[in-house]
Amino acid sequence: MNASVLVLGGYGNFGKRISAALAAKAIPVIIAGRSLDKAEALARTLAGHAVQAAAFDADKELATQIARLKPGVVVNTCGPFQGKDYRIAKTCIAHGVHYIDLADAREFVTGIKALDAAAQAKNLAVISGASTVPGLSSAVIEHFLPEFSEIRSLRFGIAPGQKAERGLATTEAILGYAGKRLQPCPGQNVRFGWQDLYRQNYPQIGTRWMANCDVPDLDLFSEKYGIGDIRFSASLENLLIHFGLWSLSWLVRLGMPLNLPRYAPQLLRAAGWFDRFGSADGGMHVVLDGLGRNGRPLKKSWFIIAKNGDGPHIPTIPAIVLAERLVRKTHVPRGAMACVGLISLEDYLEELKGRSIQVFNID
Repeated sequence: MNASVLVLGGYGNFGKRISAALAAKAIPVIIAGRSLDKAEALARTLAGHAVQAAAFDADKELATQIARLKPGVVVNTCGPFQGKDYRIAKTCIAHGVHYIDLADAREFVTGIKALDAAAQAKNLAVISGASTVPGLSSAVIEHFLPEFSEIRSLRFGIAPGQKAERGLATTEAILGYAGKRLQPCPGQNVRFGWQDLYRQNYPQIGTRWMANCDVPDLDLFSEKYGIGDIRFSASLENLLIHFGLWSLSWLVRLGMPLNLPRYAPQLLRAAGWFDRFGSADGGMHVVLDGLGRNGRPLKKSWFIIAKNGDGPHIPTIPAIVLAERLVRKTHVPRGAMACVGLISLEDYLEELKGRSIQVFNID
């Protein structure tokens, strides 16, 4: 097994952070994308490390490039994953290469188990959702799980700062389901994307408005942890942008033929005009409600707060940790699976040391 990691989208919003973190651990990295100039530019900033640059179309040329570059692990950051197939993961399996992605698309992440038999036959790890959800969210649940006899509800969400670096893929994903009917969890009422607004208070950064988002956790956590009431939301710090998207979601819900993802690049640029009115501080909350081991009501509220623009590092941690483990040949389960319970909260936070990031537990 070659010890190098091929990062698809390696100079993008998350890819560049993964590439830099792995290079800093003395793990050989191949930064790949469609632009050789951008890949080489990032590689030059990581001078002194074993870093290569490559340019190709991963959907069409990955098999040829794996044969040429001979990576041991492929990390796929090329979202959005909504509506995508598994051709990249299947190519990795066919060539005996471990696969990790940062997908947060509900059907994509939950459906990865369809590749389990093929991955098991090659003794490979094929992991989808190595990101904030479900990577970090499941780590938080696993951390508190021993204190509960039953978790009845889960409320969680992310609230990035206006000045935090934004990715096109994430923007396209949110626009893709804004105003559309979200598949309900068993026994729950139907919800619609970017609706059901509520206010969430965070330590240090104050109150943020939240709105419904579609994530794989809605299915995964109902099945794994038996949680009957799950709701995930996200926030845009600038109220004009947040409520503007909420208004657009109503137009979609009422049946207007709007193709919002088509306008993602323009809307992303427009959002940048408001950076002067926002902060670089964001957070995530996880609120668990249920019964303790003594049978009494128990509630746990967990927050992670990122300042000074360090928030975008948080989604990259599962991919970094898992890729390093695969390269170092430490234990990672084999087969195709969602990234649920694969990394402990302690391991996650250890990787974030040195960043402007704090954790708060409120009972």
